[in-house]
Amino acid sequence: MKELTSSQVRQMYLDFFEQHGHKIMPSASLVPVDDPTLLWINSGVATMKKYFDGSVVPDNPRMTSSQKSIRTNDIENVGRTARHHTLFEMLGNFSVGDYFKHDAVHWAWELLTGEQWFDFDPEKLYITVYPKDTDAKAEWLDAGVKEDHIVEAEDNFWDIGQGPSGPDSEIFYDRGQEMNNVAEDDPENYPGGENERYLEIWNIVFSQFNHTPEGTYEPLPHKNIDTGMGLERVVSVFQHARTNFETDLFLPIIRATEQLSDGKKYEANKTDDVSFKIIADHARAVTFAIGDGALPSNEGRGYVIRRLIRRAILNGKKLGINEAFLYKLVPVVGEIMKSHYPAVLEQADYIAGVIHSEEDRFNVTLDTGLSLLNDTIAATKAAGKTQLDGAEAFKLFDTYGFPVELTTEYAGDEGLGVDQEGFKSEMEKQRARARNARSSAKSMGVQRALLTDIKSVSKYVGYSQLTVENAKLLDIIVDEKLVDQADENADSAEVIFDMTPFYAEMGGQVADTGSIVDEAGHQVAKVTDVQHAPNGQNLHTVKVTGKLVKGATYTLTVDAARHSKIEKNHTATHLLDQSLRNVLGTHTAQAGSLVEPHYLRFDFTHFGQVTSEDLHKVEQMVNDQIFAEIPVKTVETDIETAKKMGAIAMFSEKYGKRVRVVSVGDFNTEFCGGDHVSNTNELGLFKIVSETGVGAGVRRIEAVTAGDAFKFLNDEESLLSQTAALVKAPQLKEVPHRVEALQGEVKQLESDQRALQAKMAAQQAASAFDNIETVNGTTLIAQQVNVAGMGQLRQLADDWKQKLPSDVLVLATANEGKASLLVAMAPDQVKAGHKAGDLIKAIAPAINGGGGGRPDMAQAGGKNPDGISEALAQAKTWLEK
Repeated sequence: MKELTSSQVRQMYLDFFEQHGHKIMPSASLVPVDDPTLLWINSGVATMKKYFDGSVVPDNPRMTSSQKSIRTNDIENVGRTARHHTLFEMLGNFSVGDYFKHDAVHWAWELLTGEQWFDFDPEKLYITVYPKDTDAKAEWLDAGVKEDHIVEAEDNFWDIGQGPSGPDSEIFYDRGQEMNNVAEDDPENYPGGENERYLEIWNIVFSQFNHTPEGTYEPLPHKNIDTGMGLERVVSVFQHARTNFETDLFLPIIRATEQLSDGKKYEANKTDDVSFKIIADHARAVTFAIGDGALPSNEGRGYVIRRLIRRAILNGKKLGINEAFLYKLVPVVGEIMKSHYPAVLEQADYIAGVIHSEEDRFNVTLDTGLSLLNDTIAATKAAGKTQLDGAEAFKLFDTYGFPVELTTEYAGDEGLGVDQEGFKSEMEKQRARARNARSSAKSMGVQRALLTDIKSVSKYVGYSQLTVENAKLLDIIVDEKLVDQADENADSAEVIFDMTPFYAEMGGQVADTGSIVDEAGHQVAKVTDVQHAPNGQNLHTVKVTGKLVKGATYTLTVDAARHSKIEKNHTATHLLDQSLRNVLGTHTAQAGSLVEPHYLRFDFTHFGQVTSEDLHKVEQMVNDQIFAEIPVKTVETDIETAKKMGAIAMFSEKYGKRVRVVSVGDFNTEFCGGDHVSNTNELGLFKIVSETGVGAGVRRIEAVTAGDAFKFLNDEESLLSQTAALVKAPQLKEVPHRVEALQGEVKQLESDQRALQAKMAAQQAASAFDNIETVNGTTLIAQQVNVAGMGQLRQLADDWKQKLPSDVLVLATANEGKASLLVAMAPDQVKAGHKAGDLIKAIAPAINGGGGGRPDMAQAGGKNPDGISEALAQAKTWLEK
């Protein structure tokens, strides 16, 4: 067998399919674009949805890629099995309505067994097929597979619910019984069974059905091929590795980790092996995720990154690494992957900086978590329990990043177990919350064969004109049928013209609206929306008010006032994008945008909230470009020339061979297919309305321009005038000084109130401490007092400590429908084994509350003030025991 590096395997796969007419697609960002159903790109086909469901027709129906992907559903298994990973690469070849089973099967066999390609021994390969898919079995036989190497399996049917589905074939490589983990006569010792001998290396899906909402399977209008070959798995075959981790994709990271450890070596023992594997896997995942714009946080993708970093740190500690180290592995990952992902090394300093910062933050959190764990263990033992509560173990995991295995290990050292079922229950609740938070949008749409089959040519001319005369109506769709005419009875329709001034929604810019007028000058339809049809035409959704006839000509007119506002806001988006990079740093990248007539919204990646000072700088920089009256120029060129011009690719834009480049003087140059003003002075004014966080490491700015900016400032001035009247400031400029004076008065009043409350508390103490009872030889003061709340109760307790008129103090107060309890114990009572926390827990249920504290003082709150008398009585009962 050939011995190939991972880079050679990846390139050989891509080269093979390129020679068979496939277009090599770049590996997309791990952060999904316009797909709310996914947290991460989790497969090669995830980036192909728009082609498979027919919403977009690809330039070439044959595509191939090596797509980086992340899956975290089995994160606990990473490092403990041979092939579980968070980040992996999926090699794939795809056909959208082009070739089908014959070519897919024969090419697969050629790649696997051809001497110039993988050159695997055919005797080592086994194929599984869906029993009813006799066509696929026939093709495998025809390609040269022996019949006894074909296995029928009922689960060989790929189905994700509504959308494309179909039978599939899985390809297994026989690594020999010496690599197996089951006996030769074990019933699981077969291709597809639970064993380590037969390694699945490729899955070929024959997507030929639409799984309809009604649950039926209808033939797809255009049959597809979708395949997935895990790079890590197939590389392990070429490099004779027992697991994926003994390949050149992971070993350099493991060796670098060995150098950072306190002398630990990979393969020294099983426990250390797991930690080395986890670190290697997680180092790859967080490096690529951060490189693609995700940042650590407490939610969504950011939570995944934070969790992976923390798992790696904790496993580093098991190897004796007690300082920040994960960031040092970023260049190692970059070197391994540079042949296909050069951007990792280019961004290495930034990625390492983010990881280093997160490591430092967690090391502080880790100390807090360990302290909490120790307190939890102590409380569990004090309560006479034999295991830690599952909810507490989950809190340690969720808040402090403690894997339950670590909690179990620490608890075990203290002779305690962990309620694993309770932990799993809390984990499932969290997963359910995550699933519910995910969009309910369907994962992949059902093909609209009608739109896919429409090949008519439509030209967009809206860059230079907002009215088109003699536009020929090419296609009319009503109720998903092509018709020759539509009238008011149809109400709405979709239409395509040979030329149009209406912009189709794209790149964040909303669609144009306007009117359609016939040759007699009558308005016959209103354009309400415009989208791109699968073959690229501008598809107009219209409300029919007269009659539309196929082949007739019409005058199409865009709502010019609305279009002008959209242009201003789109140009402002480019100015804002550049200003953010200039002020905050080049790490910021667009994460989405919306350009409406009356405002713009811009999402971007950034560590945290933008300071008011930086926000002001950004706003000022945008306005400086507006006041400088800079010409906005647009050129159309090829993509390579555009890159040489320094053009920045916008977030969700789709680029063809010819691209439009929009330049605002020397300030900003970007790829953009949208509409823009001709000079920045047309924007008039730019004003940021808000800056907020919208997700993991993603911030959002909303802003307005021109008339909307003027209105916003007018409204702000009106509010300021109202405030001036309220604070009796004769001029607006005096408002801050007047507010400052009022704040000083408020602080003085609050100080006077606290002094008065202290005086009242002292008076309460004088009378409360007079009522002393003796219970079972112990003196007790148990009183309800009329004070402001828990703070006042603590003040009374401090006075009590100075005088110690009794052995035990129990105080209660009621405020605003709530009850507060406080218990204090004299030092000799604590020495005798009486704990304030035990007493508070005994009496708190009377007020429907709970609490705790130190042995000498504890407190509780509840929602039943009527239970105070009962609580005080129970205190006496407790002392009688």
